[in-house]
Amino acid sequence: MITVSENAKQHAINLILSENRPQDTFIRVGVDGGGCSGLSYKLEFDNQIKEGDQVFEDKGIKIVVDKKSFLYLIGTELDYAGGLNGKGFVFNNPNASRTCGCGESFGV
Repeated sequence: MITVSENAKQHAINLILSENRPQDTFIRVGVDGGGCSGLSYKLEFDNQIKEGDQVFEDKGIKIVVDKKSFLYLIGTELDYAGGLNGKGFVFNNPNASRTCGCGESFGV
């Protein structure tokens, strides 16, 4: 399962509303090869379910991930940080054995 922190929930709702996205909009997360640690996170809004997608809902937020990416993201919490190092969505991934300094890529 992939979960969402309360802070990430509020920021996602605010973005969906401010961008006038359709009511069936969800967060699509995924993993691509690349980045300084080997794998990089993907995060976008979508409203089209694809074959093989895994669908989760936490705190009223729907999260969708493709089957391949799910293997790397099992147990991950999507959070939102707004500190001195920048602000944005953050992946708290228990499967990552190493991460880069910016937190946008990881290795297993």
